[in-house]
Amino acid sequence: MSKAYEYRHVVGFAETNLIGNVYFVSHLSWQGRCREMFLRDHVPQILEALSQDFRLVTLRCSCEYLKEMTALDEVIVRMRLGSVVQNRVIMLFEYWRTSEGGEELVAKGEQQVACMRDDNGKLVPTPVPEAFREALRPFSAL
Repeated sequence: MSKAYEYRHVVGFAETNLIGNVYFVSHLSWQGRCREMFLRDHVPQILEALSQDFRLVTLRCSCEYLKEMTALDEVIVRMRLGSVVQNRVIMLFEYWRTSEGGEELVAKGEQQVACMRDDNGKLVPTPVPEAFREALRPFSAL
């Protein structure tokens, strides 16, 4: 298995539903947070571009839930590159609950983003920036 970018998270009570398990949309929020931290850690120059006319538009995201989680569970979200095609990037996610006994896979997900530019209020496709491609390369699932 290839190297993965890791985002570590402790589930808060606000992320659970009335039954006490993690609300399903929380996993998608963690995908976004993992992606943001990757950009901060590996492609900080893209943050400047995002404050100007560059946009990362989420086109699709999904999550397959394998096991329930509850408040105060510790989870590692591992992100790998699925593919880069034209202006689109697919990222693959695994969610691992950690404990003294080791790690347990609790969910898997996927997210597709498109690189766009704001051209006077209209979004137009733009190639994936080379710095972003290079930063993703060591994390390729291929």
